[in-house]
Amino acid sequence: MFNALRFFGWPLLVGLLVALLIIQRYPQLVGIKERDIGLRQAPLVATTPQQGPYSYANAVAGAAPAVANLYTTKLIEKTEQQAPLSKDPLFQRFFNDNLPRQRRMESSLGSAVIMSPEGYLLTNNHVTANAEQIVVALKDGRETLARVIGSDPETDLAVLKIDLADLPAITVGHSDRIRVGDVTLAIGNPFGVGQTVTMGIISATGRNQLGLNTYEDFIQTDAAINRGNSGGALVDAEGNLIGINTAIISESGGSQGIGFAIPVKLALEVMKSIIDHGQVIRGWLGVEVQSLTQELAESFGQEGRPGIVVAGVYRDGPAARAGLQPGDLILSIDGVQSADGRSSMNQVARARPGEKIDIDILRNGKPLTLTAEVGMRAPVSTAPK
Repeated sequence: MFNALRFFGWPLLVGLLVALLIIQRYPQLVGIKERDIGLRQAPLVATTPQQGPYSYANAVAGAAPAVANLYTTKLIEKTEQQAPLSKDPLFQRFFNDNLPRQRRMESSLGSAVIMSPEGYLLTNNHVTANAEQIVVALKDGRETLARVIGSDPETDLAVLKIDLADLPAITVGHSDRIRVGDVTLAIGNPFGVGQTVTMGIISATGRNQLGLNTYEDFIQTDAAINRGNSGGALVDAEGNLIGINTAIISESGGSQGIGFAIPVKLALEVMKSIIDHGQVIRGWLGVEVQSLTQELAESFGQEGRPGIVVAGVYRDGPAARAGLQPGDLILSIDGVQSADGRSSMNQVARARPGEKIDIDILRNGKPLTLTAEVGMRAPVSTAPK
């Protein structure tokens, strides 16, 4: 009997295990419904897998000639404070406050983008600020001096003009249509080694509150950006300009994959205003605002609702004339919800001086609509701090 069990036992055990595996893998064969866990299955496509371009040479060939290298020189003049005698009162009295001064020329590197065949270039304000001389070197080998048409420290942009024939102008893209994950190419002159192209993707859009500029709406990219890339071009996979490379966040000073570019839409608005008016014309309300914290939201009874709190109002400013008061909660401006102070002030800055805007507020728990006539924001000096 025992021998019979040994003879037939193993085949029965193996058969039972195979049956359990079949039931687990194909439950529908024995009438058990397969459990649906809600997976989204991609459809089967009888085509070759999608492939990206194996080369961006055509995009670079179209954009690179319109990116120039900048070499600026600045005259640095400072008092000889390092000299031990310079701190001596008798020494200072002898020179009658006319202490010996040291003069030297300081050189810096940067990049610029040729925006039109007429010779207008866009670059960063921090590249050209206080420059005694700006040399523009084109990819075709030509060099010339540039003059500054105007600058805007609040967006860190500057407009240059050169006088050369047959200038290659870049093709302007649509920075308002870009998406996170799109391929980007950064073109510039890092460390003065010559024109260089790096590749990455768009890491984020609409970056602000970085403390870099007054008006911030940056494109973030991981394309390598280093010293000398400032003012250069950020282009898409077709070679169209989508941004002006401006800054990086780095602990080492070198590229760590967190670079920022000013969207070309904003850059064009600044450039056109500088060319037409000599400065950027911006709207102004004359109001200081702060974010609606959770504690303030509870005090206003506005939990979960966006808004910004008026912290101060400039005397005789547009907001004061409209009746806005400290402590008011701004809910929306011209129908656009006021989610944060920076976005709302950027909205006002884009309005034309003299234009009337409606401001929906909450005062003492009661809704109120005020109408303000936008004033003109005074230009910021480019002088060093």
